[in-house]
Amino acid sequence: MAEQTITLPVGGMTCANCAMNIERGLKKLVGVHSINVNFAAEQAVVVFDPKHLHAKDVVDKIKNSGYSVATVKTELPVTGMTCANCAANIERALNRKVPGVVNASVNFATERVSIKYVPAVSGIDDIAAAIEKAGYGAILPDETMDAEDAEEAARRAEIKDQTRKFIIGVVFALPLFTMSMMRDFNLLGLWSHASWVNWFFMILATPVQFYTGWDYYVGGFKSLKNKSANMDVLVAMGSSIAYFYSISVLIFPSFGEHVYFETSAVIITLIKLGKMLEARTKGKTGGAIRKLIGLQPKTATIIENGRETNIPLTRVKAGDIVVVRPGERIPVDGIIIEGESSVDESMLSGEPLPVDKHENDPVVGGTINGEGLVKFKATRVGKETALAQIIKLVQEAQGSKAPIQAIADRMAAVFVPVVIGICALGLATPTAIMAGTGKGAEKGILFKKGEALETGTKLDTIVLDKTGTITMGKPAVVDIILFDRDFKSENQLLQLAGSVEKGSEHPLGKAIVNEAQKRNIDLWSPEKFKALRGFGVEAIIEDKSVKMGQPAWFLDIEINIEQAKDRIDKLQSQGKTVMVLVRDNILCGLVAVSDTLKPESKSTIEKLHAQHLKVVMLTGDNLKTAQAIASKVKIDEIFAEVRPEEKASKIKEIQEKGEKTGMVGDGINDAPALAQADVGMAIGTGTDVAIETADVILSSGDLTGVSRAIQISRATMSTIKQNLFFAFVYNIVLIPVAAGILAPIDFAPEFLKQLHPILAALAMSFSSVSVVSNSLRLYRARIQ
Repeated sequence: MAEQTITLPVGGMTCANCAMNIERGLKKLVGVHSINVNFAAEQAVVVFDPKHLHAKDVVDKIKNSGYSVATVKTELPVTGMTCANCAANIERALNRKVPGVVNASVNFATERVSIKYVPAVSGIDDIAAAIEKAGYGAILPDETMDAEDAEEAARRAEIKDQTRKFIIGVVFALPLFTMSMMRDFNLLGLWSHASWVNWFFMILATPVQFYTGWDYYVGGFKSLKNKSANMDVLVAMGSSIAYFYSISVLIFPSFGEHVYFETSAVIITLIKLGKMLEARTKGKTGGAIRKLIGLQPKTATIIENGRETNIPLTRVKAGDIVVVRPGERIPVDGIIIEGESSVDESMLSGEPLPVDKHENDPVVGGTINGEGLVKFKATRVGKETALAQIIKLVQEAQGSKAPIQAIADRMAAVFVPVVIGICALGLATPTAIMAGTGKGAEKGILFKKGEALETGTKLDTIVLDKTGTITMGKPAVVDIILFDRDFKSENQLLQLAGSVEKGSEHPLGKAIVNEAQKRNIDLWSPEKFKALRGFGVEAIIEDKSVKMGQPAWFLDIEINIEQAKDRIDKLQSQGKTVMVLVRDNILCGLVAVSDTLKPESKSTIEKLHAQHLKVVMLTGDNLKTAQAIASKVKIDEIFAEVRPEEKASKIKEIQEKGEKTGMVGDGINDAPALAQADVGMAIGTGTDVAIETADVILSSGDLTGVSRAIQISRATMSTIKQNLFFAFVYNIVLIPVAAGILAPIDFAPEFLKQLHPILAALAMSFSSVSVVSNSLRLYRARIQ
């Protein structure tokens, strides 16, 4: 291969000496022929031998010298992969053959390639060309279709193609298999043994072999071309042997009497069924991302030349004045310049209470405006918004590989040749997986991936989101405190509080009204109701002026509530929201509202401790509230005031300590952390995005599902190990016997020397029965 020249943009140089430092560092690399670093142009031109060096090495050396190289990270959907080894082939092609690629990582499950590259050296077209040259497809969006639409169209086309091939397979293989089996059992009469019947079988088998099964030939050829072997090689080889042997029997009858056309046709059709189901499942893997993207409105209203104009979201620029009406989604991030409202930020923070917003307060794209009209100045648009960052975090976490996956990728290249060389070990562990997932479903636990069962046994730490996971996720009245002697009971005070809040749309007001209704308290109708956003409400109730709101409001309007100060401070220290009730300027009492604990939270965390698991609470709420909740349920560690974009990094922190981590959450803001965790568990009553991203779904919405999922994982893995033992012993003993190891031994029984097929089938059945019976014991396991 000839010399290669790359021109890299270099940042961080402050003088000509910096350029010399970079040159000295690069000269130490083996394979570098010449270097020219230009301080003025901020460029490094490097000529090197690609046999000894890669662009990544050059970039790393510059970075290690304390300077930077402008790189871009992007993701592309990839088509045509059939196994993990295909992913490894694409990685090799990109990392070795595209000069500007610094790092490429392919995720087979999500069918995406994540590439970090130097755009000044190679473009996205070069990357796509390398993928296609390796025998696969890269989806690039055209001008009329965005990336997500292009990917969706390709997924639909693949599902349609796999479905069509499967249907063709069934149409031809089913009659072929039925007639062949009936002939073998002499159910069709003498005519079925005529020579033309075998030719008819060939006619039925051929479309299955070369239409339904064509993908395996193409995939196997690509694999061998890249000097590796995948499962397509096995399928193509096994079915071809059966098909072409049968052809030879037709042409040369002396080769034998029996044809095996039905064998090749059924093998291909059954495996094509798996491929079709796999294609449909993969089509859903991007569902979480698409739902997040769906949180963004398609259009925004901006003020242009003094008039309101509705424009596509993509045209909103930083600095534009955006108008948002009550109930609308906020399109981009910005700062309020006019108006007041309360904003539902639960998708971002996970907290159930809306946040009051005034001038100069920030707003976030994707959140929902409450009852007020606001105008704000756009500050972050497009890929810079908080929602875009969450989407990016979910994509990165879903696309990243665990270290064990790299080992799996390498093993995939070795496995197939070994199987071809010495005979496969048919290990029946899927029966245990089926039994384990079945037991989970019975208990309201859905394992979306079999790997989650295995990883669940290795967990050291369980991270619980607070709102909606440990707590109910809805505000409720928790304390009613009387100060006015005119009120003889809590219900009397609640009647007045519920009546004044009857006209309120605020969740805190609704919580008070709900509590009154729960207690069957009749409420009065408020007159002259008025809501003072950010402070409280006031109305005339039974000819008296009644006010209810936050304590600071009453200080502002100089109503004396000093006697309640200590109680207010104590309640607030417990993480509760305190509302003050005043009638005719006289303090009546306090109503405290809080997100309440789920009834099963304490017992579940006790069970997790009994399973020797550390329990961590993760929340966007303040530290005081977090500590108040944690003390009630005996949490081991707290991460409070954590923003959504930080949740995944907190999981990473724990993982970097060497702890296998399970994450339990229910909200959109939990999605990146669920994807990052070794096992993500979503509360089934939570958002679709969380459920799509997680590995395990606790469909009942009950937190006890966490400890049950761990129990099921451990029981399943124990059963798998036992099954491996049964299957391993069977193969160790019988494979050598089948190979004829006893043939030279005179005293060995004749039936073992020859291992008659009927005996082999009986022995195989016994092995299968023992494995399946052992697996079925899982259904009787006691899971509490």
